[in-house]
Amino acid sequence: MELSESARAVFAVLAAVGTATRPQLAAAAGLSKPTVSAAVAELEAAGLAAHSGTASGATGRSAAVYRLGPASGAVLAVDLGPAQTRVRGCALDGSLLAEGTGSRAEAADTVRGALAALPANAPLRAVVVAVGDVTIWDRDGTGMRPATAKAGPVFDAMAVALPPGVPIHLENNVNCAALAELHQGAALGRETFGYLRIGVGIGLGIVVGGRVLRGANGAAGEVARLPYPWVEGREPRQEALEEHIGVRSLLRRTAEVWRDADGPCPDTAERLFALAGEGHATAGTLVGRHAADVGRLAAAVAAVLDPGLIVLGGAVGSNPQLVPGVRAELARLSWPTEVVSSALADSGTVVGATRLAVAHGIQTVTGAVQVKH
Repeated sequence: MELSESARAVFAVLAAVGTATRPQLAAAAGLSKPTVSAAVAELEAAGLAAHSGTASGATGRSAAVYRLGPASGAVLAVDLGPAQTRVRGCALDGSLLAEGTGSRAEAADTVRGALAALPANAPLRAVVVAVGDVTIWDRDGTGMRPATAKAGPVFDAMAVALPPGVPIHLENNVNCAALAELHQGAALGRETFGYLRIGVGIGLGIVVGGRVLRGANGAAGEVARLPYPWVEGREPRQEALEEHIGVRSLLRRTAEVWRDADGPCPDTAERLFALAGEGHATAGTLVGRHAADVGRLAAAVAAVLDPGLIVLGGAVGSNPQLVPGVRAELARLSWPTEVVSSALADSGTVVGATRLAVAHGIQTVTGAVQVKH
């Protein structure tokens, strides 16, 4: 399907705004009213736009309102998280059509369930899969895949559920979450910031000038690879910093210092933070120490990037109890940098992946050459 340039421009505007009259489309696309009328007719004939009622103007005259048509299709966003898989299916105007959540092992079934819930007459235009890994091109250059065994097997198991022939785009999960915070979260209105995820693992999404910084190998922000420990007599090990700050080590340290008099030992980070919030002394000390560790990592980020803002996210990082300790340690070690909690918590990655999927879907329909990351 080959669309005229004006039809592509009108389609992109309609996808962005959801519904609009022809005068509104003309103003937004910077086109004349006759050109927009011809473009709308072209889109209607292709099933890419449809009449959606009328609206009354200031003069009392009514104008036809248009929306995306059924042939515009849908997109799918998949967050292959370390514990859960989250899936969203959306129309190209971003409206939610289907969603599902399942365990990591149930990724393929969760995807199948979301696909089955999409409208039968809506072609699938694009899929974005967020993985906890750097992504690379296949050796034959035909597609992308996770670079290591971190996400490779679960991606392969999930991919069998996707229909053949649909473009699949991979993106690092932390980059997706950073995009979500940029456009509708804690970094709204900020063009430069760092999104620091702390959970089972650690990662950094770097946004500069409103765009995610990916690096020469697509590995910018892989703070798990920072040398640690960096002291005399101890050799740094690969991903030792992630091991130290990740939730498993936090719970191990908790078990090591917990006393019988403290009551039942928390076996999840959520329970540990809940006890700290209730004033439990040992839990409060542990949370404070963890905040200081995260603050030292934030200081390293600030020293290299000077981002002005660091958003704390992830299953552990998004807990507001970390913020005071992170701010204090960062202020002690570096220059002033604003620190806030994620506004999107666990949904950030799938929200960002959905935004990318919609952009790729519009690109598929219009033949645009670039999707902004």
